Amino acid sequence: MKQHLDAVQSSFDPRAQAYLSSAVHAAGADLQAARELLAAPVQRIERALDLGCGAGHLAYVLAPQVGQVVAFDASPAMLDVVRDSAAQRGLGNLDCQVGDVHQLPFADSSFDLVATRYSAHHWRDLPRAMAEARRVLRSGGRLLFIDLEAPSDTLVDTHLQAMELLRDPSHVRNRSREEWLALLRAIGAQVEHEQRWPTRLQFDTWVQRMQTPEPMVRAIRLLQQGAPAEVSAGLAIEPDGSFTPSTVLWWARCAG
Repeated sequence: MKQHLDAVQSSFDPRAQAYLSSAVHAAGADLQAARELLAAPVQRIERALDLGCGAGHLAYVLAPQVGQVVAFDASPAMLDVVRDSAAQRGLGNLDCQVGDVHQLPFADSSFDLVATRYSAHHWRDLPRAMAEARRVLRSGGRLLFIDLEAPSDTLVDTHLQAMELLRDPSHVRNRSREEWLALLRAIGAQVEHEQRWPTRLQFDTWVQRMQTPEPMVRAIRLLQQGAPAEVSAGLAIEPDGSFTPSTVLWWARCAG
């Protein structure tokens, strides 16, 4: 039986270049906010870990502002892209390592910052992965989590999760604000900054980036077209299938 980690690799290994050039991933107000937050701490961050780094866009933001970045991902092909892109950008302090976020191959208290962007919704056991993130973070270290946020309205949330899964079989779940706060509390993280932005997903590029099979594309469109008015409004679904969920950023500190 295929394991979920295999599904993640199958989904992303063939699509690494598409994620490097993806406008949604390569830019965004969240990346600018990350730059500003990283510039603010009085104590320099010497060692940072980017979990589920994908094509490396957050790691490229981290690298100029910290001593060393480890870009960590389950997809070897993604890490090949990160290595090449980091070399082209002259980022000599960026290293790559393949592995599973649920079992990090790092010693306790190895990092000053653990970050992730648009990856946590693929993690099969998010509480376990977050506990691992906390384990490898030193006392007083910081967490930077960025991801698409689940709507608080259950009806709207159900439709978003269904659309995500039809597009990408490695999708697990987007989390709501309440879920994120509970997860952060569980690992002793104190939230210092919370911010969110509307993130428009252009339908054609959204499904093309994942090479979603045509029957699944049709199923997503049928789901959208049959959605109640509350869902259409909540996700700002457009006639061509484009829609707008929210991206959320959490900046937290783990003191104990």
